[in-house]
Amino acid sequence: MQSVAIIGAGELGGAVAHVLARRDVVRSIVLVDETGRVATGKALDIAQAAPVEQFSTDLSGSTDISSAAGVSVVILADRAGGSDWQGDEGFLMLRRVAQMASSAVILCAGASQRELVDRGVRELHLSRTRVFGSAPEAFANGARALAALAINGSPRDVALSVLGVPPAHLVIPWESATAAGRSLSHALDEPTRRQLAARIAAMWPPGPYALASAATAVIESMQGRSRRLASCFVAPDTTAGTRTKTAALPVRLSASGIAGVVLPSLSVVEQIALDNATKL
Repeated sequence: MQSVAIIGAGELGGAVAHVLARRDVVRSIVLVDETGRVATGKALDIAQAAPVEQFSTDLSGSTDISSAAGVSVVILADRAGGSDWQGDEGFLMLRRVAQMASSAVILCAGASQRELVDRGVRELHLSRTRVFGSAPEAFANGARALAALAINGSPRDVALSVLGVPPAHLVIPWESATAAGRSLSHALDEPTRRQLAARIAAMWPPGPYALASAATAVIESMQGRSRRLASCFVAPDTTAGTRTKTAALPVRLSASGIAGVVLPSLSVVEQIALDNATKL
């Protein structure tokens, strides 16, 4: 992956640029924001940290959306001094980006961009493998941390996904969740799992740095640097004629986007909860 464009130089956009640059995942990053010289200033600030933090990613800022043309991945973040790209403004920006970077993967990094993913697939007819959201992965990381705390373990040892539409319609597949190879459904009793689910739901939405880390982890997986599944907002597959909501699902990633959805084993109760969460 050679280059990434981040649309929006707000708090989230700046955090994504910093985390992505520091991990040396891509060759170049362009931070784009049509508001003054905010993007240029933030890009320069991050670039000046390169000798200290020892990364070589090339950073630049621009006010011109056409700077996104030709990049491998476009990340929709947040406007300087504003919120995530969402609603009609977000949809118009998504359409501009899709036209400008017709072959790029579009990653929606904001916590409120689930509907943007949905509209991109339904109304712009973009491939569901090409436009998706990374916010659920930040949420899943928080869930793993809480589960690890409950068993006095390490989050690195916890394998757990989040599904559905958080926070109101969150589904945690406890039956397939593990910690160091041990089933979490055996390590945690039912009352504890219910309490954990309530605490996890209360963590939505994740903060800017958690969202930036999640977006970077997704791009690393696309690069092949990680083989872990990622929890992402994925638009429904309409080829079967079913109508469902865009929801958080575990996916396997490749350089061209989503390689496949990998659903864990669900209990009957969990499957019904997921069906209800995604029902229009």
